[in-house]
Amino acid sequence: QVQLVESGGGVVQAGGSLRLSCAASGRTLSNYDMGWFRQAPGKERELVARILKTPGVRYYAEFVEGRFTISRDNAKNTVYLQMNNLKPDDTAVYYCNADKKFWGQGTQVTVSS
Repeated sequence: QVQLVESGGGVVQAGGSLRLSCAASGRTLSNYDMGWFRQAPGKERELVARILKTPGVRYYAEFVEGRFTISRDNAKNTVYLQMNNLKPDDTAVYYCNADKKFWGQGTQVTVSS
């Protein structure tokens, strides 16, 4: 079983940037399809981006609109989400996920207008 710990959340003004990190322990991340999800208050959890264990395969939700980049560093056993041009609608708890089965505890992202 893999354990996931997210970090990098915080409060940022609209138009700003944050980089989220998801550090894994217990298993090698290269064996997993990884994803970032988010959940805003009163809303369902939704997919933000996925990066598969197949090299170079990534997917993004439509609302990302080219602002976010998901990446992985297998040597560091870490997955990242670089978020640029943040909007107030991006305010949510962001969760890291492995193989749609294992979840981290989440990190809060708040974007002020």
